[in-house]
Amino acid sequence: MKPDHAEAWTPSARQLERARVARGMRVRRALLATAVTVVVFGVVLAVFLTSPGWSAFREYFLSTKDFTGSFSSVSKGFWMNIRIFLVTEPCVLVLASLVAMCRQSRSPWLAPLRIVSVVYTDLFRGVPSILVIVLIGVGVPALELNGVTTSLFWLTSVALTLCYGAYVAEVLRAGILAVHPTQWSSAEALGLSRTQAMWRVIFPQAIRRAVPPLMNDLVSLQKDTALISVVGVWEAMRAASDWQGYHFNGTPLLVAATYFLIVAVPLTRLTDWLMLRQIRREQGRI
Repeated sequence: MKPDHAEAWTPSARQLERARVARGMRVRRALLATAVTVVVFGVVLAVFLTSPGWSAFREYFLSTKDFTGSFSSVSKGFWMNIRIFLVTEPCVLVLASLVAMCRQSRSPWLAPLRIVSVVYTDLFRGVPSILVIVLIGVGVPALELNGVTTSLFWLTSVALTLCYGAYVAEVLRAGILAVHPTQWSSAEALGLSRTQAMWRVIFPQAIRRAVPPLMNDLVSLQKDTALISVVGVWEAMRAASDWQGYHFNGTPLLVAATYFLIVAVPLTRLTDWLMLRQIRREQGRI
């Protein structure tokens, strides 16, 4: 029989001592890390500020007048980068999903699609993205095809979709291959066809496994929207380069870089969180 009033648990003296020592070690590590960080960054900053060319660097890249003067133009250009990114990203995911599943299919009827998928991934992973953008952005309008748009917005979106679709397709295919073979057997035991098993069982698991590397590709795509400037699209880097050419000052380049960082850093932190979450899930901690 349990007593009416159970005694409250209290840690022993040894447990209290261990907790105190652990807290002390954590504090010492934090102080040491802070001190090392301050010293290292202080030395780096001192090297920059005392370098012979610091004044010229500051005048060329950190001009307040050029920052305020170019801010509006670079901001309008960055809105084009955002629009291209928002259009391209879902198209990349759809194309990559179809390519990855075609490459993993076993149906003899889909053999031509498997060959096309292999050629597509090899081609667009091997050719530099900037070259694809030039070929499509300049080459397609030059063909003067009836019914085909000549808008650089859509042509560069197609170019980026083709380039990143190949990379993301391989990420998704790796996720599919990482799913344990017993999942296929379990789906077949439930009476699912191979196509149904892929859509309902295998592919959802592959997506969960591939989310961290997919987020990395998302960050890379967001940065590579700057490549569309090579065909004359007015985006952030084009606006910054235009100001630099007319005013002989590179401050707008740092303005454009800041815009890209504002988007890339949160996405990077989200990727880190997703990776840690995936590790905890595999370890059974969540």
